Amino acid sequence: MDPVVHFEMPYEDRDRMIQFYESAFGWKAQKLGPEMGNYVIVTTANADVKPDAPRGSINGGFWEKRADWPAQVPAIVIGVGDIRGTMEKILRAGGKILGDPMQIPSVGEYVSFLDTEGNRASLLQPSM
Repeated sequence: MDPVVHFEMPYEDRDRMIQFYESAFGWKAQKLGPEMGNYVIVTTANADVKPDAPRGSINGGFWEKRADWPAQVPAIVIGVGDIRGTMEKILRAGGKILGDPMQIPSVGEYVSFLDTEGNRASLLQPSM
C-alpha cells in the first residue's frame, strides 16, 4: 500500500492561519517564500513519517488560495515509489492528473490529481 504522508489545506490569511493552528494545537509553522508559492509547512508531531516516527502521525502544509486553481480544499498527499507509474494507474482507474510533476528541492517530485469523485489529492515521490 502507498501511505498518506502529508496533508494540505488552503489559506486566505497566512498569519491568521498560523496563529490559529499554533494557538489551538501547538503546531509549529515554517513560512516559505514566494519562490515556493508562500507555502507554509506545519509540524504536528516531533517526527515525520520515518521509521522512528510516532505511529500514524503526519505533518502538513498550507497553500495560498488562488482564483485560477481547481479544487482548493483540504487534501492528502500519498507517498509513492514511482510517481509516473502511479500517474498511469490513476489515469487507467478513471482519475485526472492536474499538471506535470514538479520537483520540490530536497523533498521530491509532487503532482496533484482528481479521483473519480472529484476529490483532489496529491502524490509525492520522496528524494532518495
